[in-house]
Amino acid sequence: MRIASIIAAGGLVLSAAACGEAPDEDNNAGSGGEAYSACMVTDVGGIDDKSFNASAWKGLEDAKAENDNIDIKYVASKAEADYEPNLTQYVNQDCDFILAVGGLMGDATKKIAEANPDQQFGIVDADPAVSNVYPMQFDTAQAAFLAGYVAAGMSESGKVGTYGGLKIPPVTIFMDGYADGVAYHNEAKGTNVQVLGWNKETQNGSFTNDFVKQDEGKKVSDALVAQGADIIMPVAGGAGLGTTGAAQASNGKYNTIWVDVDGCESTPNCPAIITTVVKNIPGAVKEAVLKAAGGEQLQADPGFIGTLANDGVSLAPYHDFDSKVPAELKAEVDKLKADIAAGTVKVESAAQPK
Repeated sequence: MRIASIIAAGGLVLSAAACGEAPDEDNNAGSGGEAYSACMVTDVGGIDDKSFNASAWKGLEDAKAENDNIDIKYVASKAEADYEPNLTQYVNQDCDFILAVGGLMGDATKKIAEANPDQQFGIVDADPAVSNVYPMQFDTAQAAFLAGYVAAGMSESGKVGTYGGLKIPPVTIFMDGYADGVAYHNEAKGTNVQVLGWNKETQNGSFTNDFVKQDEGKKVSDALVAQGADIIMPVAGGAGLGTTGAAQASNGKYNTIWVDVDGCESTPNCPAIITTVVKNIPGAVKEAVLKAAGGEQLQADPGFIGTLANDGVSLAPYHDFDSKVPAELKAEVDKLKADIAAGTVKVESAAQPK
């Protein structure tokens, strides 16, 4: 049984194997050798979250496309209690590389990895600091800073919003960068745009406490819109689709900024998405798996940290808003990106990977 989802990177249709099953293709075609197995455990958002789980699976598919001796499969976690059993299941299946997806899986991955020191693990959005776990983290504050600058430059109400799924570092790092980008615009342009839903100083704000339920996302963003926000950045996985869908239905009353995967390639709500704060999870996962399959030892320290400088994070194209974003604002964002990459403009968040 298969499910198909529209994922980023050219809007390719990715065929994802049903939970725990390998894709049907002959993974050893032309290899003549024993397949290298890369097995992924999703976070609770599931494989079709249009966000980080989908991105990680895309990375495995890309690795397989480049090396057909790589065999890939995944199992979806329905609840946090599934993390340890799902990881252990793949240890028992003798998977060569086990990928955990999401910051919430950090503790479970640390526990299982320490109990199986000869097993190679990888994890997205966390660093358990265990020698056999290769961490892939992303300084999304840098790209979110650009998004905040864009939002401040595009807002007509003078109020923009953001909210998260849970108050965890992989979420709040986006919100910190966004708030700082708005503040930078205010200082540079003499504006007074307010950020609703997040206070960087107190680290308090609005959360759905869920990465799946779209009605919860809509509920939180409805409250922000009621307070005057006309641009909202949800950092809540699939729950954020409640916001993008409602924004599109509002006929321009408010618009959104998506995160993780280019929203115009991964959601049906492109007309309401100004841009996306992109994490290049597919690229990081692909590179790690290809290296491991080629016999290279993955170094847990330093692991991988995606930045604007190494294209690990980025701001997506403006798509439907390309003609609506002023040329001057585009040029300022491009200059700001170069300055952040060069280190002349510092972006700081307590949630940044070290």
